[in-house]
Amino acid sequence: MASPDSPDAVFESSRVSGQRERQAQMMYRKDSIQVTAGREGQFLQSGMAHGKAIGVFTSGGDSPGMNSAVRAVVRMGYFLGCHVYYIKEGYQGMVDGGDHIIEATWASSSGIMQLGGTVIGSARCKDFREREGRLQAAHNLVDNNITNLVVIGGDGSLTGANLFRVEWSSLLDELVKQGKITMDKRIRCSHLNIVGLVGSIDNDFCGTDMTIGTDTALHRIIESVDAISTTASSHQRCFIMEVMGRHCGYLALVAGLASEADWIFIPEWPPEAGWEDVMCRKLETERSLGQRLNILLIAEGAIDRQGRAITPDMIKEIITTRLKYDTRVTILGHVQRGGSPSAFDRLLGARMGAEAVLALMDATPNTPACVVSLDGNQTVRVPLMQCVERTQNVKSAMDKKDFEEAVRLRGKSFQNNLFTYRKLSKLRPPANICDPTGTICVTGKKLAVMNIGAPACGMNAAVRSFVRMALTKGYTVLGIHDSFDGLLYGNVKPMSWTEVTGWTAKGGSLLGTKKIVANRYGMDKIAAKLKEYDISGLLVVGGFEAYHSVLQMAEARKEYDAYCIPIIVVPCTISNNVPGTDFSLGADTALNEIVDICDRIKQSATGTKRRVFIVETMGGYCGYLATLAGLAGGADAAYIYEEDYSVTDLRDDVFHLKDKIVNAGVQRGLILRNENANQNYTTDFVFSLFAEEGKGVFTCRKNVLGHMQQGGVPSPFDRNYGTKMASKSVEYMVQKIEEHTNEDGKVFCDTPDTAVLLGMVKRHLVFSPVSELKCHANFDKRIPQEQWWLKLRPLLRILSKHKDKVYITEGILAGVDEVEDEDNA
Repeated sequence: MASPDSPDAVFESSRVSGQRERQAQMMYRKDSIQVTAGREGQFLQSGMAHGKAIGVFTSGGDSPGMNSAVRAVVRMGYFLGCHVYYIKEGYQGMVDGGDHIIEATWASSSGIMQLGGTVIGSARCKDFREREGRLQAAHNLVDNNITNLVVIGGDGSLTGANLFRVEWSSLLDELVKQGKITMDKRIRCSHLNIVGLVGSIDNDFCGTDMTIGTDTALHRIIESVDAISTTASSHQRCFIMEVMGRHCGYLALVAGLASEADWIFIPEWPPEAGWEDVMCRKLETERSLGQRLNILLIAEGAIDRQGRAITPDMIKEIITTRLKYDTRVTILGHVQRGGSPSAFDRLLGARMGAEAVLALMDATPNTPACVVSLDGNQTVRVPLMQCVERTQNVKSAMDKKDFEEAVRLRGKSFQNNLFTYRKLSKLRPPANICDPTGTICVTGKKLAVMNIGAPACGMNAAVRSFVRMALTKGYTVLGIHDSFDGLLYGNVKPMSWTEVTGWTAKGGSLLGTKKIVANRYGMDKIAAKLKEYDISGLLVVGGFEAYHSVLQMAEARKEYDAYCIPIIVVPCTISNNVPGTDFSLGADTALNEIVDICDRIKQSATGTKRRVFIVETMGGYCGYLATLAGLAGGADAAYIYEEDYSVTDLRDDVFHLKDKIVNAGVQRGLILRNENANQNYTTDFVFSLFAEEGKGVFTCRKNVLGHMQQGGVPSPFDRNYGTKMASKSVEYMVQKIEEHTNEDGKVFCDTPDTAVLLGMVKRHLVFSPVSELKCHANFDKRIPQEQWWLKLRPLLRILSKHKDKVYITEGILAGVDEVEDEDNA
């Protein structure tokens, strides 16, 4: 989804591939969970930081997910025994003091996670830019004994906080001199610690993969593109949509990838001279292939190579004048900032907020200000001013029209998104394809694609990307419909360029899919059909059954040479239960569906006093959906197969809810249960127990979500992820075909690196031989042996006021883009 005073003296570069596994070892007990991460043997527990005061505020532009971060700061602070204060209206509230600085309670942070914007307010503050204003702000903080600040905002807000920290000692000396504070206060509040969280929908801060609010903004943009596409197609129109991004084109870039946009304009990569002619030719080509609509996305800060602004009206004028297309302009504006936060932004805010408190507790007078950032699936602490400097260098590079450097400074994620978009946007049907279907083979070789497993959003995006990439490389692409059924019964058809138009935005599986592994059909029969259709490479998009089937094919190579071709698995399942990858296609969409449904369920209890909901999620034996949805939805507990629990634990959770409802004033509770969490403690059993034991305090309701979790349309993440995974798969497959083609033109390969699974490991796309992943899989329960998200389970209970967990920081100390030699997703 990216990074200050002499940081090298304080932060040691320790991020290398595989090290995090050694730094994050899981230890489970029946009574409690201990999570060891980062510094061995050091842990943080309730009461350890008793009496410390933390101030939390939001500054600059608002972004969805800020409330989740605020909630996490308050509740982690509560867990550690700190006093946490809301500083309302940002720096202005810090300067004004009084009622703008109030102590937060656990209950005051309840019910805010699903709200957009920031409930504690944000404002620009001219006063704080002057020393007199910062002097008053320091006075107000010292009055409340606040010497720790969590700053949620953009680079300007974070830079201001660092200046405040640097000046702190001199400000306090001045306050003592003026007689406004005592020397005793001066000594007790001698230093100020700062930790920043980046809240910005533009994702324009270097040092973190994703900033709080970006994912939600992408959701709003994609929803708008999907809505406009229907009317544009009805009338054969061309739509130009302006999205936010005055200095950063991330939103336009990723939205362009996720929406199959015909053209994007971003400030970091202006179009070459003569772009007007190129754009018009491309639009004409798309129309000639039967496309009824055109979508162009433009960042508000788009420029040409000379630095001149490119506006939507300018583009409209070019298209209407030259092509005579019915062209309309839509400017999304602040719609992109609004709405309920996505599941990702809630999780990001929660993890970053909790880590910020732990970073403050670790801080010493000599610790420089840091930013809590996201690196793959890991939160890291990066020196603040190093990040700010890198971010400012981007602007300097753009001012110098050094756009290559600007893109490089944006980081690996931005670079790879841009590379993928440029590659896909330049694709055209091969010039020698003259038939209307566009399926004639140039190389004489055929690649095939199929889905195996349950339908999941992102499958179609992967198939579209694979088909078009393979066609442009001169291969025929065969679509195998209905999994192995289609292969065995002849439902195998060439796929054309135009056939997959619009597939990115569609959920489910348009190829058709089934949850049956290969050996159930007979390995000999499948091999015979692969040989019959003369398939030289196979892409399998699906879940655990897809991985298991390819493993069986790889193991059958000694008997059947039909399997001696490059075979790649792209993991795609809402359960996220495939070994060799941290994230599977479809899981993000499913999480958003579950969180959205839970929001509605909780809202249904508005006006109904004291109600607890028991919600069953899918996932087989994998508790990913229950755990992550619980963390994003503010659940009180999430029961999963991977963590043992007893009837005593269930009873204790009933007592916990009773205590919250009676003493904390909470009116609603939420319990999630994975469908196969326990064969005896079923959803019905849990519901009955809570209903009986909660009598007189709360009532209970049960909801089994079922197949709603598979989602309607794919999320921006799943669209983008599927597109990039398939694109990378084609490159790898073609490379292996070329390496293993015999003199007679036949493909033969039996090495482990030609039967692989493409997964995201930390922040990198990695091809792992399926044979090597065998020892990492539990085939009985269809789950990986190791699952990174289990370390987040203590945080779920801590944020729900449980006191029975020990939590250790997951964040490690790092620099900006330390790892530069591997592909970043």
